[in-house]
Amino acid sequence: MDNTQDQTATIQPPIPRKDIHQQVTDTIICQLEKGTIPWQQTWVNKGSTFSMPKNEVTGNKYRGINIVLLWSACQDKNYNTQEWASFKQWQSKNEAVRKGEKGTYIVYADTFEKEVEGEIKKIPFLKSSVVFNRAQLASFNPEEEVSTPVIETDIDRNARMDDFIENTFAQIKHRDGGACYVPSSDQIYMPKPSSFIDVGNCTASENYYSTLLHELTHWTGHKSRMDRFNKTGFGKDSYAQEELIAELGAAFLSTEFGITTPEKENHAGYIAGWLKVLKNDKHFIVSAASEASKAVEYMTEMQPLKFS
Repeated sequence: MDNTQDQTATIQPPIPRKDIHQQVTDTIICQLEKGTIPWQQTWVNKGSTFSMPKNEVTGNKYRGINIVLLWSACQDKNYNTQEWASFKQWQSKNEAVRKGEKGTYIVYADTFEKEVEGEIKKIPFLKSSVVFNRAQLASFNPEEEVSTPVIETDIDRNARMDDFIENTFAQIKHRDGGACYVPSSDQIYMPKPSSFIDVGNCTASENYYSTLLHELTHWTGHKSRMDRFNKTGFGKDSYAQEELIAELGAAFLSTEFGITTPEKENHAGYIAGWLKVLKNDKHFIVSAASEASKAVEYMTEMQPLKFS
């Protein structure tokens, strides 16, 4: 049963609408305060499914902030699967959620009509829903149902990523120095591949590709493509949102390719910086995750064969 929907329908007199943006932001803040970066997949646990969260009934992958919310729930509850569905959807597959299990809320956009200066306009807003992980089902047996993910060899994986990157036709130049994207010249500058090293559980190859995916996400924002910088800024005070878009875009793509991402050198400082931003703007994380998904979809649509 969807308790959120039941409450909305039965409570009288009306109560103030839940601030969903604040709820989402608080969820992410809670993870960051625990020292966990919910969009940074730095490891693959034995027996876990290292993948994008997916609705088990529709087969659709979740998008935007819902990816981060469901990743966060998996880390917090130690779920070893990325399969999700609503209570009724699991019922449609003759599955039952274990008694006492609490669902994870996700959000989706909707609109309502309102008269503004004599004209009917559609006003966007967020609604929430509740989903349950396969690990919360009465029938779930982790020893029987969860298997170690199949990850391609380094050569195969790198070849696949090289094809993906090449199909974007982005101008990428290797040099001595750091990684960056320069909008004025519309070029990505990367350190030479040989300069990357293993970092923790992240290989030098994974380190290189995750860095390049970060810069490629920036690249999608150019005025000739998604024209995002007028909204997020680049090199301005508002650059923080564009930086998080690139972080999330790289995380989403890295997960699709089955690679880990390197942990930040100043882990505590990195977390503290994002905590400050998120606490000052409750809309920040939802907007950034949405734009990151759009950037990933933009690059995916450039591929000659559908990427999945």
